[in-house]
Amino acid sequence: MQAFAYTKPASVADAAKAAAADNAKIIAGGQSLLPSMRLGLAAPESLVDLSGVAGLRGIQVAGGAVRIGAMTTHAEVAASAEVARAIPALADLAGRIGDRQVRNRGTLGGSLANNDPAACYPAAVLGLGATVHTHRRDIAADDFFLGIYTTALAEDEVITAVSFPVPEKAGWQKFKQPASRFSLVGVFVSKGSKGVRVAVTGAGPGVFRVEALEKALAADWSAAACAGVTVSPDGLNSDLHGSAEYRAALIPVLAGRAVG
Repeated sequence: MQAFAYTKPASVADAAKAAAADNAKIIAGGQSLLPSMRLGLAAPESLVDLSGVAGLRGIQVAGGAVRIGAMTTHAEVAASAEVARAIPALADLAGRIGDRQVRNRGTLGGSLANNDPAACYPAAVLGLGATVHTHRRDIAADDFFLGIYTTALAEDEVITAVSFPVPEKAGWQKFKQPASRFSLVGVFVSKGSKGVRVAVTGAGPGVFRVEALEKALAADWSAAACAGVTVSPDGLNSDLHGSAEYRAALIPVLAGRAVG
């Protein structure tokens, strides 16, 4: 790992200013960035640490939404009684991310900004029709995820919080790779003010929705409805852990389990 500068700003404005420098990277929990740096896959000249910025951590439930600060850890979301009451599937998802060490360091905002194609949180954000708040604007989930490790964020844009609408029903199922605990396929389903939404992670180059499953569940919210849907393997991942056809077959199966 090469030498780099390090700053720990006390405000979002200062963090954004520091992040605007050439080849600077924002660091939250560091669970994705630091391993990439150790492997030489990322080589920022400076790191901007958000851990000293007040107001980026915490959970609030009000107005039919759960608002979670960007620096809130996975463990905090998983342990939150408020989240468990409002959106049990979201607490369940957070509690199954990585291992205990990752859950105690990794953050919601860091996961979304990194947008790993097999990460869990993008499925919840897209599956619930959440809104990503930054220090500049609000970004709808459907507009946030642009592809593998790519989002709508500008280089110096800081995620401050995410608002999840409280659904009538929601569920999460994850078929994990045993060593990494990332999703080979993960499916988040919900029914509420945003309609019926089905979001998939791990199966393709980024998180995506499955319209055929959404239509089937809108007509009949049941596992049987999911079983009648066939997902095309075109464009899905194929690797030593599973073929595109295998992942395609898993999607309706996991959706059915998520529905319950």
